[in-house]
Amino acid sequence: MTAPNGDGGAPTVDLSLMEPVFEKYAGQPGALIPILQKAQDIYNYLPPEVLQRIAERLGLALSKVYGVATFYAQFYLERRGRHVLKLCDGTACHVKGTPALLTAIQEEYGIRPGETTPDGELTVEVVYCIGSCALAPATILDGQVMGHMRPTKLLQRLKRQMGDTSCAKERAHAGKGQGDRDESTP
Repeated sequence: MTAPNGDGGAPTVDLSLMEPVFEKYAGQPGALIPILQKAQDIYNYLPPEVLQRIAERLGLALSKVYGVATFYAQFYLERRGRHVLKLCDGTACHVKGTPALLTAIQEEYGIRPGETTPDGELTVEVVYCIGSCALAPATILDGQVMGHMRPTKLLQRLKRQMGDTSCAKERAHAGKGQGDRDESTP
């Protein structure tokens, strides 16, 4: 993926990771989109160096590769977090509590929609309907739909997904006998 360079500057991109992708699609016309998809799977976004290599290997103008990458919403040109949280803000979700979820994320992680935490762990996005209105407010964390979210429940799930055990420690110190609820209940 990427590794820090020796002078503390921006990380370098390991372009050798693309070689199996180029081999798989060698000689296949119309392979640009699948190659971009595989590249994004590898790097979690499309770094400029990768787009340049794709253009070179496919014999395309860099502007053509950028044109395709920027046309489709599935492609990302900026670094994204290891974990991606999408909050639905369609009408049902908005009315049922998405603004409170956004506030909780902003207070806990210091990021707004479209931003990534400085440690690269979490990216938050707002989407405007995931088709799960009966689960409002609904979120998607790393591809998994979660419904009936409340701020505390969402933060617990995020911490668990990101490998942070501080949530469990906080519950343990919160006092015994205070009726710990199963976090799967709204």
